[in-house]
Amino acid sequence: MAELSTLARPYAKAAFDYANEQAVINDWEDFLFVASVIVNDASFQALLDNPAITAEQKSAALVDIYDEQIATDADSALKTLLQNQTHRTQEVNNNKTSASIKNFVIQLAEQDRLALLPQIYEQYRLQREQTLQEINAYVTSAYALTSSQRALIKTRLEQTLNAKVNMHESIDPSLLAGATIKIGDKIVDDSVKGKLKQLQTQLTT
Repeated sequence: MAELSTLARPYAKAAFDYANEQAVINDWEDFLFVASVIVNDASFQALLDNPAITAEQKSAALVDIYDEQIATDADSALKTLLQNQTHRTQEVNNNKTSASIKNFVIQLAEQDRLALLPQIYEQYRLQREQTLQEINAYVTSAYALTSSQRALIKTRLEQTLNAKVNMHESIDPSLLAGATIKIGDKIVDDSVKGKLKQLQTQLTT
């Protein structure tokens, strides 16, 4: 995995530098996210591994799938998945793939690097966090957060970390109540389940 990340890093940096310069960071991140999902699909992996299919055909297939799923007024599986990325605060746009993204995909295909798109997406996000001083916080709660709870957590984290925080939410009923917050390799467990486990440990030691 480390080797794949190393291979992906220069592509991600080039993509982010361009996107940052052109003020289209979200557009590129959206594409890279969806593209990473597509290339992880077994059917698309078979297409990538087929030597009879040209690089141009592979890149065109990827772009076509994106445009069919995202650049539409109708709901679609990938569009819903993208919209549910919890760092988003606005609707997914319906624009088709830009010429610059198409050229990027063609270059990846010609260099037999389309399979690296999941790693490129992760490295792109890291580049974004480092450049814009953003931090991803993964909040898992027993129940869906209310708007006020979300705003309170976000504000406190940003004040504590002195950085913009992108919150990614998920629900785990087994927590019973409360929430856990994961930032990097650090986890804050303020759930009832976590407190019960801590109590159990104290009682048995």
